[in-house]
Amino acid sequence: MTVSTTAARRQRRAAAGVSSPWAMFLKGFMKHPVMVGSIVPSSGKLIRKMLGPVDWQNTKLFVEYGPGVGTFCPHILERLAPDATYIAIDTNPDFIRYLRHEITDPRFLAVSGSAADVRQIVQDHGFDHADYVLSGLPFSTLPAGVGDAIGQATADVLRPGGAFLVYQFSPKCRDFIEPYLPKIDHDMEWWNVPPAQLYWAWKE
Repeated sequence: MTVSTTAARRQRRAAAGVSSPWAMFLKGFMKHPVMVGSIVPSSGKLIRKMLGPVDWQNTKLFVEYGPGVGTFCPHILERLAPDATYIAIDTNPDFIRYLRHEITDPRFLAVSGSAADVRQIVQDHGFDHADYVLSGLPFSTLPAGVGDAIGQATADVLRPGGAFLVYQFSPKCRDFIEPYLPKIDHDMEWWNVPPAQLYWAWKE
């Protein structure tokens, strides 16, 4: 990105009342710490490893929970087929406003709502199921019952052969995934701050 392009983007953000990505991320963490998994965005190594098993050629709908300032967004859109759709769901209106301003790709939709309502959101956008769902939501700090509701809703919305991709800093998240999607692959990404637990829960 050139200096002039960067300056132009800053001017557009200022005119629209939108902060920089780092400012937005910090603001979101301070306002809703139990809904933002980390004060530091995910590393490039984590992103590449997390998305590695995705069968992009057979992906028509990719869903993300808690996209924040869109750390994963350009990496997903870069891999996604031209006729596919990417729905990002977040409860934070500041993040939704930011994403709608920053990402103009017609395949991308930023939706204000709860991950527990993913099935309805997917249906509202004309789909019967999702191929993959990505989440960095901090399951261990969500209000009681919410983690289980998200686990069940995700299992319901995924197609057979699809997967729930989860990156966390606590292994406790497995408790909210395994009852609904028991076939789970696991790895660690040490080159992240903090080191992250990675899970790929497959729908059989």
